[in-house]
Amino acid sequence: MKNLAHFIDHTNLSPDAKSIDIEDLCSEAIKYDFASVCLNPVYVPIAKSILKDSKPIICSVVGFPLGADSAEMKYAEARFLIFNGVEEIDMVLNIGALKERNTNIIQKEIKKVVDAAEGKIVKVIIETCLLNDNEKVLASKIVKDCGANFVKTSTGFSASGATIDDVKLIKKTIGDEIGIKASGGIKTKEEVISFIQAGADRIGTSNGVKIVS
Repeated sequence: MKNLAHFIDHTNLSPDAKSIDIEDLCSEAIKYDFASVCLNPVYVPIAKSILKDSKPIICSVVGFPLGADSAEMKYAEARFLIFNGVEEIDMVLNIGALKERNTNIIQKEIKKVVDAAEGKIVKVIIETCLLNDNEKVLASKIVKDCGANFVKTSTGFSASGATIDDVKLIKKTIGDEIGIKASGGIKTKEEVISFIQAGADRIGTSNGVKIVS
């Protein structure tokens, strides 16, 4: 297994995060060689100024944390992020539309964000804790078919986060065609290893330093 740090999106999406917290996040990402920093859009300029000559890339969010924005709003947000130097986008799909089986809405918004990303990585958060297994399978298939690069389990802002069973189910559904990002409540090295063994390709956590130290 490769260095665990290379699986980790070092994350601070807290609503009360301050500029100094984001500066620390970026410094830690450089020090520990994390895959990326994942942060709210308002802090992208700070991250860009710190990480411009470093390996960790910048990931930010669209439609976060509820997913209850129009496809057009998500497109505009994604364009803003790409214009400002973001290399990966984590978008939240329209969970209500999924539960209504209104697949046209979900397909439209994912395709628009993928288009806006211009070849950059798009991860689609399906918020597994709010879905039954059939809905998880449907969401994962739509994400794959619409050209996104990852299914992401959770925002970390809902009832619960990633589970091993959910990652296994997503992996069974999408195979190796696209990646899986497990996130929400992952706090230990042992948990990270278990999620990777279950099929996760990326881990979203705010506990990265503790995990790799």
